[in-house]
This record gives sequence, C-alpha cells and structure tokens, in this order.
Amino acid sequence: GLRGVEFIVSDDHAGLHAARRAVFGAAHWQRCQFHLAQNAIHHAPNHAIRKRIGAELRTVWNANSLAAAQIALTTLVNAYRDTAPKLADWLERNIPEGLTAFTLPEPHQRRLRTSNPMERGIQQELKRRTTKIRVFPNEASLERLVSAVLVEIDEKWAADTKGYIKWDYQDA
Repeated sequence: GLRGVEFIVSDDHAGLHAARRAVFGAAHWQRCQFHLAQNAIHHAPNHAIRKRIGAELRTVWNANSLAAAQIALTTLVNAYRDTAPKLADWLERNIPEGLTAFTLPEPHQRRLRTSNPMERGIQQELKRRTTKIRVFPNEASLERLVSAVLVEIDEKWAADTKGYIKWDYQDA
C-alpha cells in the first residue's frame, strides 16, 4: 500500500535491489555511502590504501555539487589506475550509485545519503526490545511487539517539531 515513493536509500543487497526495481521502479536510488565506503575498504589491495580510502571518498561525497563530485571521483579513480587497478575499476563502477543524493534539494542531501540513521535508530531499538524478551511464545507475539515498536517510533518522528527532514523548506 505504500505510494508516492520517489527516493530510496539502501545498501546493494541483491534482494533489496531486485525488490526496489520490481515495486518502486520509478524511484531514484541512493546507495548508502557508509556501506559503499565499507565495500571500498574490502576492495583495497593493501593496508595503507584501506586506511585512507574512506577519507578520500568523503572528498567526493562532501563536494558542493554533482559536477564537483564527479570530478573528484574521476581524480580518485585516476589516482589508483596504476597502483590499484581493480580498486579503480570498482570505484568507477560503484561510487556513482552513491551520488544520487546530489539530485535532491540541498537541505535534504546530507540526511538522505546514508541509511545509517534508520539502521541505528530503528534496528537497534527493535533489537533492544526483542532481546529483553528472548523467547516469544509464537510468531504472532513477535509481530505484535515489533509492530507496536514501529508505530511508537513513527509517532515520535511525526510529532518531532524539529524534524529530521523539513519538507517545507524554503530555497535560499
């Protein structure tokens, strides 16, 4: 029943990727930048590159426009073309999936470039609440608890006057 989805942030899990394309094919997709950085570390050929790749990717993601981010990415790829060609190829193929947030209005870009706020806030709260109970009498009781927790989180976010994302922003 979910309608009007225009933008999705997730990691590149094959199941999520297929479901997103099948159900929300028209929605723009932002690959989570945190997960991309973690993946890049795994593709780095040595310890020295693993230590610095995250900071180098932040220069791409913290650019002030999509064009500047693309230039920074090209510079980064070229820097690794000779010393780490597999990493350079991986960066060139995958990092553009983390630049979709630049198509959003500026006030939303930082908030919607990663899925970590949801993972930390929602998933950790679900884990905290279900771990206390440890053993559920049946699947329905687990579903009732998880549903209640999600409704509680939704109500808290809806009542938040500061708001995580202000949809009624004004262009500067």
